Amino acid sequence: MNKIKFPLKMLTIALAANMAMSSFTLAEMYHPQAKELDLLWKVIDHNIGENKFLGSLTITNNGSEILGDSGWSLYYSSVRPPASVLPLDSEDGNLARNEIAAQNLVLRNADISKSGDYFVLEPVAGFEPIYPGESREIFITAQYWQMLKNDSPSGFHISFNGETPRAVSVDVHMDPSDLKQTRQSIYDIMPVQTPALRFDENTTPTLELALENKVVPQLQSAHNKDGAFLTLLGWMGAINAPDSLNKEALYLQSALQDLVVGEFPINSERADTANLITLKLNSNLDTDSDGTPDSEGYRLDIDPFNGIVIEGKDASGVFYGIQTLRQLIPQDVYKASVTGNKMQHAVLPAMSAYDAPRFEYRGMMLDVARNFQSKDTIFKLIDLLAFYKINKFEINIANDEGWRIEIPGIPELTEFGSKRGYDIEETSMLHTFMGSSNEFQPGDGIEGKPRNVVEANNGVAPQFQGFEIAQQNFLGKGWGYYTVEDFKDILKYAADRHIDVILEYDFPAHARAAIKAMEYRYNKYKDSDLVEANRYRLIDPQDESTYYTPQFYTDNIVNPSLPGTYEFLNKVIKETKAMYDAVPGAKATRLHGGGDELPHLGPNEWWAKSPAIQSNPETAGKTDAELFDYFFVKWANIIRQNGFQMASWGDVLTHNGTGNVDYGEIYPIFWNNVWGWGNEHKSYEFANQGYKVVLSHATNLYFDLAYNKHPDEIGYHWAGYTDTKKTFEYRPFNIYANGKIDKLGNPVSWNPSWVHLSEEGKKNVTGLQGQLFAENAKSPEIMEYLVFPKLLGVAERAWVTDMPVEDLPDQNGKTAMDRAWDVFSNTLGQYALAQLEYIQPVDIYEQVSDGVGVNYRIPLPGAVIDAGKLTINTRFPGLQNQYSLDGGQTWVPYYGPVDVSHATDIKTRSITHSGRSSRVESVLQ
Repeated sequence: MNKIKFPLKMLTIALAANMAMSSFTLAEMYHPQAKELDLLWKVIDHNIGENKFLGSLTITNNGSEILGDSGWSLYYSSVRPPASVLPLDSEDGNLARNEIAAQNLVLRNADISKSGDYFVLEPVAGFEPIYPGESREIFITAQYWQMLKNDSPSGFHISFNGETPRAVSVDVHMDPSDLKQTRQSIYDIMPVQTPALRFDENTTPTLELALENKVVPQLQSAHNKDGAFLTLLGWMGAINAPDSLNKEALYLQSALQDLVVGEFPINSERADTANLITLKLNSNLDTDSDGTPDSEGYRLDIDPFNGIVIEGKDASGVFYGIQTLRQLIPQDVYKASVTGNKMQHAVLPAMSAYDAPRFEYRGMMLDVARNFQSKDTIFKLIDLLAFYKINKFEINIANDEGWRIEIPGIPELTEFGSKRGYDIEETSMLHTFMGSSNEFQPGDGIEGKPRNVVEANNGVAPQFQGFEIAQQNFLGKGWGYYTVEDFKDILKYAADRHIDVILEYDFPAHARAAIKAMEYRYNKYKDSDLVEANRYRLIDPQDESTYYTPQFYTDNIVNPSLPGTYEFLNKVIKETKAMYDAVPGAKATRLHGGGDELPHLGPNEWWAKSPAIQSNPETAGKTDAELFDYFFVKWANIIRQNGFQMASWGDVLTHNGTGNVDYGEIYPIFWNNVWGWGNEHKSYEFANQGYKVVLSHATNLYFDLAYNKHPDEIGYHWAGYTDTKKTFEYRPFNIYANGKIDKLGNPVSWNPSWVHLSEEGKKNVTGLQGQLFAENAKSPEIMEYLVFPKLLGVAERAWVTDMPVEDLPDQNGKTAMDRAWDVFSNTLGQYALAQLEYIQPVDIYEQVSDGVGVNYRIPLPGAVIDAGKLTINTRFPGLQNQYSLDGGQTWVPYYGPVDVSHATDIKTRSITHSGRSSRVESVLQ
């Protein structure tokens, strides 16, 4: 504790004495301004027991008034809940409550429901006031572990005497070199990333790439035409296409106009042959000469005299040929297009290529429920997915933390469910989650928030290349939804790019936003129209069943016995289908019905104490598993009857129900292959049984997992750490080859119960899906950082038919997969990442706000100092490395080993083609 000088404290005490006769306490009359309080969160020790750690919150009073012994409540969110909220029969809970009580404080759930990640710290009798100039360190035992800074508490706001709360700034300190802070348990041997560790990992040499490796995903086959080239002249360029390919021709025209000076007219009578791009269809196109036409396949021919021909098996194939053409355009053309000196031409290699995808389903899922992303951001992401030939875009549109789409006839879903903030009784909005509410805007009941992201970041413009404190200080859109017209726009934008949009409405669990919105609706109508009040009600108010979900919810599961549950679901799906039907070209393919993460703490806990269950003859006497089956059969039928196919999480098949009920045709997405959890083989088991499965295995395909173990990385780590190499190395037909180490860095042992894919099972793997859950995706830039370049690895594995064979290491110690990675990392460093610096959305109809480039993660360089010589290498050959010998004041390009024996503060960084920088890190002598 930092004590102030004695006279000041005496003056304050004297003031308190003079007011002793007042009917108000000192705390009621005077308190510091929220902006005069500073907070600091620290991790202290993970070695205090299983699944818990000791942290501390230091409160510093920079004001002129006392933070008193009563009358204040400090609210915050934390994905690592304080152990003091554990049940009364929990030993850890009792220890934590005693620990807090010994500091004359109480730390409990903030909201009336006691559900979620929202907590409040308050003083009790005996708390010693914090005087001006003093700091107080409060020790808090929290559940689980904190490996990264973004695991720390966030969104602090303080209320004095029940008044409107005001924001309080927090900072976070973690020491990467302190094992007590960075080791989850004694079994955690996963090292924290260091320059030396990266140096050892970066074994890729600079390679000269074959033509097929200059695009992502790589081409099935490509042949140069004797080193010839075509100079595509913008002012002479033109496009020929049949009416059936008019949409693709318009897209190509817009893309070329962005890059090169020229109009590129479509079906012009004055086209110059050498500068003509011809689009055409050939339903018999066989790209691999196996005698069978290849769906989505194409042929691309570039000839110096005869121009460019893109021939597709179908319109999708033509579109993907266009993407390959775009990627073959040189970097300097991309750069010039955004720097005010657009070029008159583009030089292209004379070549011929054939290409087709391995899987029909090549997907990405984005969660917008937890932190919302604008329509503009969605447009940009869809365009990038198309660039890499991804054809399915799933949107997690509704979850516990938010409902993000307008449903005509149920306005309460967005009136209530699309907002969150300081509303502990949840009468007008959801309470805050993950430290984000209405970001820096008013309306969420929290005053004094930062005015913008720079202010939230302690006055420093964020670089979005790792953790920055703005993430804990109200960054994140807890408010927002897509109107019907917004969603139609998204559907059209995606359809124009041959992408199917798949919505996820997750039921029966993960439904808190819907449940609370329908309780808001019930309260709106209950005094005037009880029938209408109950029409869409989703819970039995008399239900006393207790459960606790992985996200700490106690009230997020709909009741399967209520008519309102099914009337609600049918209304939502019917209105959703109407949106698809209103957009020509938008295909209503699958709709994801969820079915995951019902907590398994014991039998019959979800609905066991619901009177409505027992009073309904169809549900009375059923176990939880039987009730799940009852619900899911009805839910699947609602989806199918409204014209969609039923997709679900693999949990529906693996453990939620009885295993004895036929849900009808469903398309499961399997995520849970976490090594050691026992479900590693389940996707193969059900593929072998005939289910058409999509693989989204968390260990390799979850973009929300941090790139590596370092406190300044962004993301989660419950399934380990996932970087671009892990997405690239994913083996769809032999995931066990991916299981080298578990999330703690320990070797994975073979489990005799694991099932291999049969030959028939391989045919039932329809594709892959990368996933981004958005707890930490609190801005478009962070979202891009987490997705790129990981997505490129997923695109490669989903498209490219040839997988590197699993073989023994060569004389250099590298396997076929290692050598394939060397090629791919050169593709990224030499070509793909440079294009991402300057890429623009192809905005055919002027729908997207201006914006250039993608905030992909720039890898930090590897570095070692040996005998006074600094040596640096990089993850992606082609990136520039720099070093500084004066603590970052000046930077020097790195070309070879440097004598640094005289320097005391050595730093390194990577620089992109446009001059953006990775995080800076020091290298120790």
